[in-house]
Amino acid sequence: MFVVERVARGHHYLYLVESVREGKQVRQRTIQALGRKDHLVASGALDRLLASIGRHSERSLILSDMAAGTVACTRIGGPLLFGRLWERLGIDAVLTDLLADRGFEFAVERAVFASVLHRLFVSGSDRACEKWMADYQIPGAEDLQLHHLYRAVAWLGEEVEAKAPDALAPRCVKDRIEEALFDRRRDLFTDLSVVFMDTTSLSFYGEGGETLGARGYSKDYRPDLKQMIVAAVIDAEGRPICTEMVPGNTADSTVLLPVVDRLRDRFGVTRVCVVADRGMISAATISALEARKLEYILGARERSTTVIRDIVLNDEAPFTPLAIDRQRGETQLFVKEVKVGKQRYIVCRNEAEARKDREERQAIITGLQAQLKKGDKALVGNSAYRRYLRTTKKHAFEIDPGKLADEARFDGITVLRTNARITPLQAILRYRDLLQVETLFRAAKAVLRTRPIYHASDAAIRGHVFCSFLALVLSKELARLCADKHIVVEWADLLRDLDRLQQATVEKDGKQITTRTHVTGQVGAIFKAAGVALPHNLREQTA
Repeated sequence: MFVVERVARGHHYLYLVESVREGKQVRQRTIQALGRKDHLVASGALDRLLASIGRHSERSLILSDMAAGTVACTRIGGPLLFGRLWERLGIDAVLTDLLADRGFEFAVERAVFASVLHRLFVSGSDRACEKWMADYQIPGAEDLQLHHLYRAVAWLGEEVEAKAPDALAPRCVKDRIEEALFDRRRDLFTDLSVVFMDTTSLSFYGEGGETLGARGYSKDYRPDLKQMIVAAVIDAEGRPICTEMVPGNTADSTVLLPVVDRLRDRFGVTRVCVVADRGMISAATISALEARKLEYILGARERSTTVIRDIVLNDEAPFTPLAIDRQRGETQLFVKEVKVGKQRYIVCRNEAEARKDREERQAIITGLQAQLKKGDKALVGNSAYRRYLRTTKKHAFEIDPGKLADEARFDGITVLRTNARITPLQAILRYRDLLQVETLFRAAKAVLRTRPIYHASDAAIRGHVFCSFLALVLSKELARLCADKHIVVEWADLLRDLDRLQQATVEKDGKQITTRTHVTGQVGAIFKAAGVALPHNLREQTA
């Protein structure tokens, strides 16, 4: 039965009707005329009727009380979805195995899961997690307190072996977890022949532990704070494999080789092709990779490397035009291979990037011309301006046409150095995939808000960052499952919709009645893709 609205003689009337089948047709049969809508609303009779009916619908009654805030409710969407992925990836089993010989008197695995879930939703400090948990139904986490969260995080970063003299970092509990998770998904077809690696810096509020906190070049643009360097390694499918954490004054070019060596030892891989950005490249690093007979695809410094600037970019061999399909149309590339002795370089020109570079340079020149009219002192502190200037005989500044022409040579240009037995196009596509690591770091910093870090010990800092790593593992697995079902996930919208999925329990007539809110947005489709079963709309049990 349901209520319908009909118009007669210019007035709106409400009727209680039901659907009945007559032969092959379904018709509406009027049960009772309720009256004119405006009279029912004005007299309050419609509200009284709805309240009277609601008293006989337990679920509707609870839902209305939840909406009014008179019944306490908990959020269940996030724990259901990410708890299923946590189990699917075997993280719970790995942590339980590693904790078997430890004497913790609280649910460490549940504390780690709560910290990871917190990163996915609102992030912030571990201290804020305790209060945040009160609004969520996380099975097994009901008795956790703040000091439990701190101890669990410190356990993740706890050292299990002394640091070797030539190692960047000591071996920790988190390393065992990474290796166990990789073993769980390893099969005959698991391949780490291509790995992508990049680094970033994370700043601290405080000293930053016993050894990790140090001054160095800050990618956070916070040179006033101590920092650490985090290296992330992902496989060819974009799945995070491991992280390495070293003091903040460690140069990027010294990180690559030790990480690769540890990667081979830890995960038992023999053939590795390393894809890394230009910050990782140095003559010593390349020589060491070749001595180990490892393949590499490394970004090169076009402007500062003499052989590239004077020989590679002046090579007269023609480019090969290529069109690469992308989600937003085609990308026009021009690629060629240049050999200098035994060194192999791949030069790529991207027309869209070249156009963007020209437009950005022209905007700088326009601003520079305006600044020149105001006087030279306005140019002293602007590095973007200085690169296009020269000094006149009167010791003033003017735009240097030669520098403009030289800069135009690099518009849209990417140069790679590689020894891999692949085509130039394959090398370019592999290097473009390195953007996955940059995306991962942006997610870790912005979405998951790994920074700032307040912990005072190395172990707790490692554990804090590793919780963000596990959150990224879960989000990547969810993205993979959704991609298989052709579902495009809007992350912020999904988190809001998950938070709207709530449940409440009331006692009535000697029974405990539990109900949940309706599913909204993409939650239903994503739960189906992840294999998550929704709780029943209404559940009853004896109080």
